[in-house]
Amino acid sequence: MASNIVNQQAYLRTSREFPDDDVYQLALEVNKAYVDTSNAINYRTIGMFPTKRPAINGESWFITSARQQGFRQVYPFTQAELTASGGVIPHRIKNFDNLIFTRIYGTFTDGSVWYPLPYVNTAGGVASQISLSVDSTNINVTEGGGGSQPVVDNGYVVLEWISRP
Repeated sequence: MASNIVNQQAYLRTSREFPDDDVYQLALEVNKAYVDTSNAINYRTIGMFPTKRPAINGESWFITSARQQGFRQVYPFTQAELTASGGVIPHRIKNFDNLIFTRIYGTFTDGSVWYPLPYVNTAGGVASQISLSVDSTNINVTEGGGGSQPVVDNGYVVLEWISRP
């Protein structure tokens, strides 16, 4: 394997020779195999999308030379909640000023068809878009005023972030 590959740590080789005549060497090789397996598992993207509190998403970011751990949280919403709150969903993320968002995305349905968030209607112009933004306290879901975007019945916003170096 080349030594300049960036993902060597998470790569798990498919074969390994274990000595059968020296218990000490076997123990060393088993320990190396365990460390290799643990590192490969710990550096994968974790498929958890919790709604109650953030989860480690398994991503490693290297904005600086130090590794930064990624986090993820899902925020379900309904049209009634968006209407009552003026289009805001409280995110309850602490230390907001020390975060870098890596992804802001979601989906919604009108009750029969699912759409992406943010929603772009190429035929309807700017007034028929639905945008997402995040400020220090809320996720802001802004529906265009044109009336040609789908009616939001319910949906999900996903935030992913790292701590600022």
